[in-house]
Amino acid sequence: MNAVTFPQVATEPIPTENIPASFTQTINGHSIASEKSFGVVNPATGEVFAYSPDASKEELDLAVSAARQAQTKWARHSPQERRDFILAYAQAIREERASLAKLLTLEQGKPWAKALDEIDRATRAMDLLSSISIEPELLHEDATGRTELHYRPLGVMGAITPWNVPIVLAAPKITQALYTGNTVVLKPSPYTPLTTLEIGRISRAILPPGVLNILAGGNDLGQWICEHPGIAKISFTGSVATGKKVSATAAATLKRVTLELGGNDAAIVLDDVNPEEIADRLFWAAFHNSGQICMAIKRLYVHESIYEAMCQALAERAQTVKVGNGLDPDTMLGPVQNKMQFEIVRSILEDTRQQPGVRILAGGEVADHGGYFIQPTIVAGASEGMRIVDEEPFGPILPVLSYRDIDEAVERANRTHFGLGGSVWSSDPHRAKQIASRLEAGTVWVNHHLGTDMFAPFGGAKQSGVGREYSVLGLKSYMEPQVIKAPV
Repeated sequence: MNAVTFPQVATEPIPTENIPASFTQTINGHSIASEKSFGVVNPATGEVFAYSPDASKEELDLAVSAARQAQTKWARHSPQERRDFILAYAQAIREERASLAKLLTLEQGKPWAKALDEIDRATRAMDLLSSISIEPELLHEDATGRTELHYRPLGVMGAITPWNVPIVLAAPKITQALYTGNTVVLKPSPYTPLTTLEIGRISRAILPPGVLNILAGGNDLGQWICEHPGIAKISFTGSVATGKKVSATAAATLKRVTLELGGNDAAIVLDDVNPEEIADRLFWAAFHNSGQICMAIKRLYVHESIYEAMCQALAERAQTVKVGNGLDPDTMLGPVQNKMQFEIVRSILEDTRQQPGVRILAGGEVADHGGYFIQPTIVAGASEGMRIVDEEPFGPILPVLSYRDIDEAVERANRTHFGLGGSVWSSDPHRAKQIASRLEAGTVWVNHHLGTDMFAPFGGAKQSGVGREYSVLGLKSYMEPQVIKAPV
């Protein structure tokens, strides 16, 4: 399991050494510094604190060429040999977890304890995914012969990762690709490139040259990766709008794509629960990482008989949460990660204030200088047709909506083009499970929300994605099915 736990307090000190002022890319096992660079902003201060290389098209060509040359030899390793490399790589990352976590806090904004947790979850995912066996399948056998289904590596995989949990999303993509015999060219978000560049540096001492290449850059680099004829598959995690662009660009060369896109997850709370007993779990399932999780609760539907009690319990919890710089050990929630997202969340919040009947029960305060801070905000009286309900805020604001009967709640929860996750909360798990099966989402939890299981496929229905990550199903999506027919 790759479960999310909350809240957390770090029990180890933050490293005191300074981080580097600049970073390098990993191409063919070497450190490569680009001619161009760009500043990386600490969202807790709004100021540039380090510089990232900005890859050129020529550097991408070098990385793809190196990956293609390395792939044939890499694929000849047995799955166990590839797993041994991956386990050694995971262990090397663990040995630098403290310095990596500090860097992650500086560029992403999350509290130090959660940054440590992200590194740990990423390496655990590497261990688990590389333990899954992929065996040939017997399709048919008779006197004339035997028909088997095998799986071959695709070649070079292009990975594009987002800024909200950059390492916990990069590590599984790397692992799934490498374990199945592919090589990788990976691009992190330009908002959070540094920790990913550092795990690239760590890989140079472990993996054969060319097997893992990590380049940094903006939208141009992402488009070049999707266009590149030497790349066989794109694995992308990000917004629906960008996912559509990735898919359209990759279609020109008929690349395989896996798209894990946005969510506007609904949680339905039935009338048989005690609001006080579940308020903490609901709160953190919505506000973990300051609401910047694709599968966090974004819409909370509560039965009218317990609606006011649930709103009050959530508001009380929101008022106890300390928001601040992630390097402060008392911080429970950090800032919104970047200015663009901060402005989106602020715009949705301002629109919400203008809606009739809406009550802001907690939070609503927005920083007007320095970092990108927004207090966790509980909104009552919202309804469909408002931006806060229809859009994915991807920030620390939660609308709590009232419903009368369960058919109504399910219909409203499904009234969206998103379909990533959802949950149902009840004192009767059997009843909740029956309702869960009616939600149009890739993953639905009962009395829980958030967390991924490396042995279960994860992805979205409707416009929340294409394909699945994790599990044997996800691993096979990094491979080409091949039928072999031979005499007995």
